Amino acid sequence: MGEHHGVAVSAEGFGLKGPRGWAFRGIDITAEPGSLIAVEGPSGSGRTCLLLALSGRMKPSEGHATVGSFRLPQQMSAVRRISAPAHVPGVTDLDPALTVEEHLLERALLQRRFGGSLRGLLRPRGDRVTEARLRIDTALTAAGLDRETLPKGSRTSVRDLERLEALRLSVALALIGRPRLLAVDDLDLKLSDAERAEAWALLRSLAESGTTVVAVCSEAPEDAVVVSTSPKPKPETAAEQQHNDENTDNPENDNKETADALAETGLA
Repeated sequence: MGEHHGVAVSAEGFGLKGPRGWAFRGIDITAEPGSLIAVEGPSGSGRTCLLLALSGRMKPSEGHATVGSFRLPQQMSAVRRISAPAHVPGVTDLDPALTVEEHLLERALLQRRFGGSLRGLLRPRGDRVTEARLRIDTALTAAGLDRETLPKGSRTSVRDLERLEALRLSVALALIGRPRLLAVDDLDLKLSDAERAEAWALLRSLAESGTTVVAVCSEAPEDAVVVSTSPKPKPETAAEQQHNDENTDNPENDNKETADALAETGLA
């Protein structure tokens, strides 16, 4: 990633209130540039909302956070420019009908349009495509996705990718913009133990090369900066206990919660 380095991330009393109450609250973080930050908690505990808030894509309701030199919520658009989400349902969905190559080229050319300078846009198309290809190759190498090993190489459709390959593609697409903060959702969802270990190894290598990584998970590795969204224990009645048990660990609840909060705060 060369000229880009990770950013420090900090938060104090960070919270976000959605239409169904607090998505997350009372979050404190202190992480150096190039950290691997794991947002750990049960499904439905506001993990995705926290991920989107830290990357400047959802507006927090209380407390503050800093990403590099930018403060949240005041400088959300600046934080969006230096961060990229990956693997977030409803936000970065891959199109199952498109090929790996189509996704990558589209992202690289869009990056030129929106991230590029006017001078860059005036360069000959051949130069632009060459630069896009270079960005793609760098991102694929960093994400550990080898096109040669896919069933139809670059022409493999997304629907034919294994789970871990799809995760690597989503990360590669995010890396094309050379973010200083990479925000990955639901890292360990439906992965085997071996795949999970590979996924963490990937994020660890990105952090070691300088990109700060925030990843949502149900179980954090020991070497990560762990941020827990698990609700702080408070005395509850037997009825509440039963209601909470019934609503725990249902991905539908988590997605509904995130969708509601997105609708309420407006996904930037």
